Amino acid sequence: MSKHDSEYNSPEPERRAVRVPIQDVNQTENEDQEVVDEDQNITFNVYTSTDMILQEENIADATSQANRYEINPHGSETKIMSSSEVGNSTATVKILLMPDRHMITVAFTIGLTILDLKNHFAFELRVPSDNIQITLDEKCVDDDQTLMDIGVQPHGMVQFELSSLDPENYPIRQIKPQQEYNMPDVITVRVQTDTYQDVVVEIERATRGKAFLGGYRHKVTKAKYHHAAVQTIAKKRPDRGIEMFSRDTQTVMLRNQDQQCSKNASTQMTSIGCYVSNMEDKLITPSGIYMTADEYHSKRLKAVVTLQTYLRRWLAKSFTDGLRQAKELHLAWLENEKRRKKEEKEQGIRDKYRRWMNPERKADFDLLYNALKKWRQEEEERINAAFSGAEKKAALCALLEQETQFISSIERHKTAAFERNQDKAVLAFLNKCAEPKKWRAFDGKVTQMDTQFTIRGSELRDLYNSITQDEVTKDERLDVVLTIKHTVKDHKCKLTQEIVDLIDREVDLLMRGMKKKNMDGLRKRISTLFLQYIKTPEFNPQVSKLLQYPADLRKNMYLCSGCNEYKSSSDFALKTNTSVVGLCRRCTQLDNEGRRREDFCLYKNILKHLRETEAKCSPESKITYLLQEQDLRYLVDELWGAQSALSGCKDLHDLLLVRWEKNSAWSPWNCILLTKDEAATHLKVENIRKAYDVVVIRDVKQKHALARKYFSQIPAVAKWQHDAKVQPPALGNLLVSKPITKATEQNG
Repeated sequence: MSKHDSEYNSPEPERRAVRVPIQDVNQTENEDQEVVDEDQNITFNVYTSTDMILQEENIADATSQANRYEINPHGSETKIMSSSEVGNSTATVKILLMPDRHMITVAFTIGLTILDLKNHFAFELRVPSDNIQITLDEKCVDDDQTLMDIGVQPHGMVQFELSSLDPENYPIRQIKPQQEYNMPDVITVRVQTDTYQDVVVEIERATRGKAFLGGYRHKVTKAKYHHAAVQTIAKKRPDRGIEMFSRDTQTVMLRNQDQQCSKNASTQMTSIGCYVSNMEDKLITPSGIYMTADEYHSKRLKAVVTLQTYLRRWLAKSFTDGLRQAKELHLAWLENEKRRKKEEKEQGIRDKYRRWMNPERKADFDLLYNALKKWRQEEEERINAAFSGAEKKAALCALLEQETQFISSIERHKTAAFERNQDKAVLAFLNKCAEPKKWRAFDGKVTQMDTQFTIRGSELRDLYNSITQDEVTKDERLDVVLTIKHTVKDHKCKLTQEIVDLIDREVDLLMRGMKKKNMDGLRKRISTLFLQYIKTPEFNPQVSKLLQYPADLRKNMYLCSGCNEYKSSSDFALKTNTSVVGLCRRCTQLDNEGRRREDFCLYKNILKHLRETEAKCSPESKITYLLQEQDLRYLVDELWGAQSALSGCKDLHDLLLVRWEKNSAWSPWNCILLTKDEAATHLKVENIRKAYDVVVIRDVKQKHALARKYFSQIPAVAKWQHDAKVQPPALGNLLVSKPITKATEQNG
């Protein structure tokens, strides 16, 4: 009898009706249950669909019981932790059948592959597994991947989408729930003895619960088997009339056995009547010195001490080497950090010098005007200190004239940069009109498609690039202008008629041998009108999605108090505390260049870093996106004095605004201005009261109170003050009115 079978003692078989409770049928894991007796083998072979269903339910119950308990050979229950076997854990798998979007929920082992899941649903849906496609988050899942590889945790949940690769021949249909099946009242069981005979078994629908009778687990396969409860009374051992207690499994059996050497040996000595030659005898004497037990143990102790000495020396040397390597790594890191900071500072200086010499953007010209303002102030201070009277007036007049020349030079650079940027903007606009449609497929590949509108935009872009080129021959120029003429002739309007007339005039001048420099104005007019032709939606439908029509501009139009013109709301730069619409961007820029000459580049960098940091820490935070450069300038310059709150560093390139309480969202009343290194250390502090002195804490709280008072006038920011749990402290509590002692720090 193998270990896989359950052993029972059954009575003598005969052909009779047996009443079996319905919940006790097919409780074992094997479909063929063998009941072994001394005289016969009885095998129950029941192949009905009801038995299969009951078997699956009982296996699930047995598995849940086996996950909680392990049965030892003595019949006791030992609780085990099955969560360590992660691969055998199950997870809830939700399958969304496409395109009907029917949901199916099953329990699936996370150690099995997607191919096993396909085979399971191929049998349920009557669809070949090769035509089944399983996707996760619109991405196809490989067959060799398991649920563990995808990232499903034990007892977790995942949702897949199941679709057919050939929906016409193998469509995906909904799985109809199985109808309730009733167990028959009588079944026939074939019993195997010397011959086969049929036994009629009557099914009794008992209402009692199934009893857990224990079981065992196979040591090799780790399969768990549970005893089945039946109605048939088991055969008992005969009662001898004596109460017996056996401890055979716990008693050590002793056995004595004689041993015989494999080789016999004998000795012989000289005696009367026996002569033994001693010619080959050897006299052996001990060569060593006799050693007592105390001497032996003392020698062993000395050897152990020697070994421990060398071992401890090696351990100490290894420890010191580790400390030395850690010190060298730390010094190398400090050197790299020092070099990195130096390179960053030098790179910043080089970038600043490059922006001075080759300004391209608005921020570059703001930097120039800001540098001009600082230079003028330094020169005024020098003149006021060195001259007086008429000499002072003459020096100031010379300074004013020199400043005027600088402004004129800056404006020339600004005009040239504006023309270059305008050409780049036109080229980017034309490229966007000719850009094909793009979308990402389920497998991650990007697909591009050219429509009739994008093709039209591409043709017009190539014509515009050709007509704006300077270094072309006479024949190439004629070919380009005649192509444009045939292109615009298809549309009859005033714009196209004017383009055609100008092209005819240029062709006539080219045929007459007119010089190129004399036709620059005419060619400029042709390119400008052709660009206007490209921006017309009737001639280029693709631009309708990129241009803003006057009908849309009427919705948000405001009057600029500077230039007295109506402009769109996007042309106004509003501050956080602005209550009315004032100057437009252009007028604000002119006012800044003429009077204030402020540079907000450094404040933009601080605000950009703040938004990126808060987006990672708290994606729901919105207050950082309401603040503008002017508001951040007030926080940095007015409240914190444009210097670090701890070290007093005044280099704005190295300053950051970070949270004061790192567990609360950032706000003007929950921030502190520190350097980059100080900010990294500050964010690691767990308890601020233990890390900082009382004076520092009260100084920071005072600045927070001033920031709360300033931003409380802004409705968009004031609502965050009402939502905050922390109430603003009284101003009187922020002042140090008594000496600071150790007791004060402990109470604080």
